[in-house]
Amino acid sequence: MKSNTTQLTTCAIFAALSAVLSQVSIPIGLVPINFTHASIFIAAGLLGKKYGTISQIIFILLGAIGLPVFSGFKGGIGVILGPTGGLILGYIACAFVTGLIIERFGTSMKILIFAMYSGWVVTYAIGIPWYMYVTKTNSIMAALAVCFFPFLLGDLLKTILSAVLVKRLKPILHSRLEI
Repeated sequence: MKSNTTQLTTCAIFAALSAVLSQVSIPIGLVPINFTHASIFIAAGLLGKKYGTISQIIFILLGAIGLPVFSGFKGGIGVILGPTGGLILGYIACAFVTGLIIERFGTSMKILIFAMYSGWVVTYAIGIPWYMYVTKTNSIMAALAVCFFPFLLGDLLKTILSAVLVKRLKPILHSRLEI
């Protein structure tokens, strides 16, 4: 990227994209279906591990201070400390891992999908134990039934959509911003 201003502005735009896409949601219980991961994958794919991660840190900090950026127009530290907080904090690691893999191995569709599924794994690895701790759920199967199984088809669709968008947008963005 050309300047600090461009870097910060681009990170802010992707934080805003996460805020918008988190509102595209279907409430199905404690853990809603939403499109936040699409914005994370697009940020990581287009901005790389460093700036993709910063964009998600900004998004989470905005929510932590009370702005209604999380799914269902929720905000505040209570959301992060609640049952979905681990999934939300997992967005940071998701952006880093996804961006790292794409930076190291390229942007073929296979790599993009692998990188994004690696991001899902990291998010769930943080989010499911957090959910179990906060809700005092002792059964991993019960936690998976709430936090994982209902999302598999949507995760696949969001991954494919995100990979296609990154593949198409990366040459355009890089020519404009010289990332």
